[in-house]
Amino acid sequence: QVQLVESGGGLVQAGGSLRLSCAASGRIANINDADWYRQPPGKTRELVARITRGDSRNYADSVKGRFTISRDNAKKSVYLQMNSLKPEDTAVYYCNAEIEDYDLRLRSYWGQGTQVTVSS
Repeated sequence: QVQLVESGGGLVQAGGSLRLSCAASGRIANINDADWYRQPPGKTRELVARITRGDSRNYADSVKGRFTISRDNAKKSVYLQMNSLKPEDTAVYYCNAEIEDYDLRLRSYWGQGTQVTVSS
C-alpha cells in the first residue's frame, strides 16, 4: 500500500525555521506533481506550495520568499523549507502527491499531517 509520511514539524519561535519532509513508500515508480497544504486552526485547508515533476514551483502569496519546496526523486521524497516563520504560519501541514505506479497510472495520496506551531 502506498503511504506518504510527513515529518519535521514542531514548535518554533517567530523568525525561526523548520524543514518538513514527505516520504513516499510502497510500490512506486515515480512521484509526479507534489503539493504542501496547510490547515490553520479554525480555517480551511489551503495550498501552500507545488512542485511538478519537471521541478516547476509555485507558492501561495503568503509564503513567497520564505518557503521553498523541493524534491529528491531517488529518495521518493518532497520537502518544504520554511524560513522566517510567523505565528500565522501555525497549522497542520499536509503532503499531497500524485504517485505513478509501474503501469503508469497516476493516483493522488495524502499524508497524515504534521503540526507546525510558531510562537510570538
